[in-house]
Amino acid sequence: MASPLGEKIRARRTQLKISLEALARLTESSKSYIWELENRDKPKPSAEKLNSIAKALGVTPEYLWEAEATYPDESVEDKAFFRRYQNMEPRDKKRLRDVLDAWEKED
Repeated sequence: MASPLGEKIRARRTQLKISLEALARLTESSKSYIWELENRDKPKPSAEKLNSIAKALGVTPEYLWEAEATYPDESVEDKAFFRRYQNMEPRDKKRLRDVLDAWEKED
């Protein structure tokens, strides 16, 4: 099971369309090391390696270490909205999703 760190590395790498090999090259790591960071339960990269990976992915080391699932361009308002959404009743969540679906259909 991947850790939040591994999930964030994989998601960002995929978003940027960077292969495992390319990220390994950019961070002076092996492909297997990057794979292990992305897929192992409790990866323990050094601070230097974490900084190198963050730089290659265009994010901060703090972003990678945060346990909460976030996105590099997520604003404070976005985080507040998602917290509110998480605390909604299931029927209210469904109503909000229905509104978003209807809105997207208009485009």
